[in-house]
Amino acid sequence: MSGLRVIIAGGGTGGHIFPAIAIGHALQRLQPGTELLFVGAIGKMEMEKVPQEGFEIIGLDIAGLNRGSILKNISLPYKLLKSRMQAQAIVKQFKPSAIVGVGGYASFPVLHAGQMMNVPTLIQEQNSFAGKSNKILGKRAKAICVAYENMEQFFPKAKIILTGNPVRKSISEMSKTSQEGKRFFGLTNDVKTILVVGGSQGARSVNESIHHLLGELMTENVQLIWQTGKHYYEHAVKQAEKYNGRVKVYEFIREMDYAYAAADIVVSRAGALAIAELCIAGKPVIFVPLPSAAEDHQTSNAMALVSHDAALLVKDSEAKVELLKKIKTVLYDNAMQQTMAANLKTMAIKDADERIARKVMEIALG
Repeated sequence: MSGLRVIIAGGGTGGHIFPAIAIGHALQRLQPGTELLFVGAIGKMEMEKVPQEGFEIIGLDIAGLNRGSILKNISLPYKLLKSRMQAQAIVKQFKPSAIVGVGGYASFPVLHAGQMMNVPTLIQEQNSFAGKSNKILGKRAKAICVAYENMEQFFPKAKIILTGNPVRKSISEMSKTSQEGKRFFGLTNDVKTILVVGGSQGARSVNESIHHLLGELMTENVQLIWQTGKHYYEHAVKQAEKYNGRVKVYEFIREMDYAYAAADIVVSRAGALAIAELCIAGKPVIFVPLPSAAEDHQTSNAMALVSHDAALLVKDSEAKVELLKKIKTVLYDNAMQQTMAANLKTMAIKDADERIARKVMEIALG
């Protein structure tokens, strides 16, 4: 197994980037000396986050279809062709033993290039509803690592391995206490704490709903940790000033182990990474799925937990009206909190990164 060379392709959001990084670290733990190359999309957050973890990354000049503006799609055919040629050149030059695709713009051209050159490929499908690109790639992939049951509707059954979704080591091994979490954020120890996270880039409707409900929410003697993303941050900071330090606003929270430890309940989008982390943290959660996610996969993700009494769901379009009701329901029902926490923990998989890394090593051997 000496001389293992692996490309990990994809990104765009934390939900793709952090699993990719976790797989990379696991490969280097299990097989010291493994050479890794990450491939992302120019201008996306992986170009910043991956180097912070000590990994090399190359960016493709690629973008997706812009449904909001036809004019912005004029250069799309050129970028697709260019990224395909770039991907072929990267694979040819790096000569990988295997390629891992985690989703996002860069994943398809790199895996497709590898498959055309007979390089073993592995798909890490994070969601309960597979997208079109992965369904196409799945036909020629050597293995498909999934986090949900019943994925045979999307992929060849013989290739599917149930591994769970990889999370950051700080989450999978989290041991922070509630007191440590609240102290980290400068919060009062004996006050109920709500964590609001809209994903790595924030969520406009979740932010607007929290803003709309904030005054009434603060009458409940609670405190709030609010990750807004870049675009809503300044606006939220101004709102928080009214509440004497009871609302802590962050553009991005890197130390999510402290945030989960501090939280009594969580309001979150239903991305695959968030769900994997929340199952390990075991914190009662209200999901507000992103309706524009491909094939509405966030609703499918959330329903997999709701059906096991492990979470509640509020539709994005109803958040301004229904979210406060659901927060109050969970906040004052200790039996519900305990049930949700227990059911979440039964669904947790803490070693998904190593399960996937071992499969990568296996297909690399042929």
